[in-house]
Amino acid sequence: MGGDPGRYLSDEVRARIARLDLAAQGLVEGPLTGLHKSPYQGFSVEFAQHREYTWGDELKHLDWKVFARTDRYYVKQYEEETNLQAHVLLDASESMAYQGSRALCGKYEYAATLTAGLCFLFLRQQDALGLSLFAEEEEGSLPPSAHPAQLRRVCELMAGAEVRAESGHAPIFARFAERPLRRGIVFVISDLLFPSEGFLAGLRRLRTCGHEVVVYHVLDPDEVDFPFDEATLFEGLEAGPELLTDPRALRDAYLARMRAFQEQLEEGCRGMRVDYVYAATNLSPGVALARYLTQRKRRGRRARG
Repeated sequence: MGGDPGRYLSDEVRARIARLDLAAQGLVEGPLTGLHKSPYQGFSVEFAQHREYTWGDELKHLDWKVFARTDRYYVKQYEEETNLQAHVLLDASESMAYQGSRALCGKYEYAATLTAGLCFLFLRQQDALGLSLFAEEEEGSLPPSAHPAQLRRVCELMAGAEVRAESGHAPIFARFAERPLRRGIVFVISDLLFPSEGFLAGLRRLRTCGHEVVVYHVLDPDEVDFPFDEATLFEGLEAGPELLTDPRALRDAYLARMRAFQEQLEEGCRGMRVDYVYAATNLSPGVALARYLTQRKRRGRRARG
């Protein structure tokens, strides 16, 4: 099905979020009107920056002077085209391939559906969204765009990913924070099965750069409540060994470690004013998106008094 948005964006997901919106909670860069607050005043259609040309961009925005100097295609981006910029960091490591018997789909498929839903939402608002896939390193990316073709591009990139490498660590988040991006919203969608301390340090870098951050913690129900009873051969998904064991002997210790893991992440996010959203893969992705968007909107109303 390639880049067909229908693979990740079902009618049910569209219906769940069709009447919702997502406004920035802080200041974002641009002459924004309506949903978002801006530190700038008085802009109309002024040049903002260059970005690399991607298929589907209008040729009239190509900067031929830059092409003459660099032999590479860049398009001019204007203030009114970049109201709110969002970027999704999507985990494509091997652990995301897991799917238990109670899950609606594998973790990667679930995370890709959340990403497609967010892209649909942002484009409908005429805001821009970009995507980076990561494992040990960045596996592919798209710059933020509000072009109507961006949803198809996002789905093509996600559909072409090979979910097989080991998990990424803190450097991927630190390097992303160093990019010259406009202040906006960064969504991290992952099972977060990598060292928490380094991950939280990476989030802190993103917050220091002025980005609002939302973390979707995607887990399979099996990973949360460990329902296994009989002797089971567990396969390491990310270069780990196979382990034949009696799950009943491990359950209490495993559940305690899992609870501590989730609490550490949630408390760490809360301390940085990062939204932490737990998303179990037996819950409809449309419901997971709609619940968060609704809660966020209510919180915004309370903040405005």
